[in-house]
Amino acid sequence: MRAAGVRQFGGPVGALELPGRRRLKPDEVLIEVRACGVGNWDEFARTGEWDLGRRPPMALGVEAAGIVAAAGEQVRAVRVGDRVTAHSVPLREQGAWAEEHVVQAGHAALLPPGVSFDAAAALTVPALTADQAIDGLGVHAGQTVLVHGAGGVTGGLLVQLAVHRGATVIATAGADSADRAAALGASTVLDYRKRDWPERVRAMTGGGVDAAATPPARVRLMPCGRCGTAAGWPRSRPTCQALSGISPCVRCRSPRTAGGWATWYSSSVSACSPFP
Repeated sequence: MRAAGVRQFGGPVGALELPGRRRLKPDEVLIEVRACGVGNWDEFARTGEWDLGRRPPMALGVEAAGIVAAAGEQVRAVRVGDRVTAHSVPLREQGAWAEEHVVQAGHAALLPPGVSFDAAAALTVPALTADQAIDGLGVHAGQTVLVHGAGGVTGGLLVQLAVHRGATVIATAGADSADRAAALGASTVLDYRKRDWPERVRAMTGGGVDAAATPPARVRLMPCGRCGTAAGWPRSRPTCQALSGISPCVRCRSPRTAGGWATWYSSSVSACSPFP
């Protein structure tokens, strides 16, 4: 089977010839890959920083869209011939940058008519990340939510999901993506390049928003001193500090005293709740 991946962690990405299909486990689906996603998280997998459960030589990639070529005996939700997309980790076999990709059946989703394989393959990680962030924050109708950096894929999905739940969204974005953020549902879009945007948020909300999320390039983890809940904050941590100062832990509500302010973490999104 032809694939793209690495022969050792930290090595260059190149063409690989890997063993072909094996007998599927009862809960597995084999996807004939038509498109696969590429993101910054694949670099973490290439270097070994993200353990996908496989060792090189291995195909990289954790997002795939294609046709179900085979299914295990216990699989009921999808069947051979279905158009699906999947993000399934730890890897059951090889990564998605290959001709075929084995996934846990519960991680494969049917594609609606009209959704292309290209779009579906690029959607899974950003969509899951945004959904986890909105769920983790408990966003609901009547709240005001800040999405900092709404011009990107994940940021745009955060805007849409928050609006779908009935929240009012204040977004920050660059001037070239402000119209897009507004079209996705943000009631107000501020230019994050202007240093007064935190003060403008406070003025509009009477002191601060109910919750906020920002898709950072890197996240540092820090546990709550009382309950141990993992917390993270963006590399550009003054972003959160400018709005919130110190924010309580979302699980036990204990005040943070060690310089942490973002209190919930998932994948590549750091979410802060609330902003007093």
